[in-house]
Amino acid sequence: MEVILKKNVDKLGYANDVVSVKPGYGRNFLIPQGYAVLATASAKKAHEDMMKQKSHKETKLVAEAEVIAAKIAELTVTILTKAGENGKIFGSINTVQLAEALKKEGFDIDRKSLKIKDEPIKEIGSYEAEAILFKGVKQTFKFEVVSE
Repeated sequence: MEVILKKNVDKLGYANDVVSVKPGYGRNFLIPQGYAVLATASAKKAHEDMMKQKSHKETKLVAEAEVIAAKIAELTVTILTKAGENGKIFGSINTVQLAEALKKEGFDIDRKSLKIKDEPIKEIGSYEAEAILFKGVKQTFKFEVVSE
């Protein structure tokens, strides 16, 4: 069964991709949740017309994402948190805190576009994360977790 994705779906594809999925996954999850529409002949033709118009805008967005990726690569984000004497954090650091720290640095990146390596983070130290800025534009950056 072919569907046209309306939103990015992890491990499946990006918005506006035409992908082939099992019928049950498409009918019972993707279409009812609003993640996709059925790829009929008329829907494919309308999708092609829309993609032609969108391709010019997309090249501009890719260029902007690459500029942001270059800036993030040089950046080391600092996250302040409460920790015990032995360096253990009360709770853990996740993408929500990382997105807030990036926002303070001037980068408005959605937390769903961030992937922390070696998650969960429960100790003070230096770590790496990956930001998915646009289709095909990913950047790894460093962040430090320090005690308040």
